Amino acid sequence: MSVADFTYEHVGATREPGFCPPGFHALHVRTRLGEGEEVFRRAAEAVLTWELHRALGVGVEASADRAAPDVDVTITLAGLIKAPCRVVWTVEEHRRAGWAYGTLTGHPESGEESFVVDRTGDGTVWLTISAFSRPAKWYARAGGPATRGLQQAYARRCGTVLRGLATAGMKE
Repeated sequence: MSVADFTYEHVGATREPGFCPPGFHALHVRTRLGEGEEVFRRAAEAVLTWELHRALGVGVEASADRAAPDVDVTITLAGLIKAPCRVVWTVEEHRRAGWAYGTLTGHPESGEESFVVDRTGDGTVWLTISAFSRPAKWYARAGGPATRGLQQAYARRCGTVLRGLATAGMKE
């Protein structure tokens, strides 16, 4: 993976909880999805196969059917805004699964975002979205704090949608 392709320096840094480079804005949203192995398995699969993003209603073009390092992904918002990125790391463990992407030239933001599902010791399943970013396009800069508010809302919506995907048809 060539760091030169990315629009920021700290490629892979979302692996470090709480890391945010100077000049970037941090994002951290954690959503409870449910409980148990089945919820974890369904949520992990939805995250790793782009199902979560498609269920959000965004366009997804990926160079592979599953998240893996160096897979290129372009997210399209409202059919107008294209956000090219590349998967920088993945994790698939017994109680933890997910991935992070880094922004490429043309993305409205510059930075990195991770989507990680984990199952805690008590069986509770969580989605954690962590990111650091700063505006890269004029319209992202013009949005100022509203742009960050939209990122927060998007992260919360990811949790709500993933909860629905992971628990569909299951008894409470």
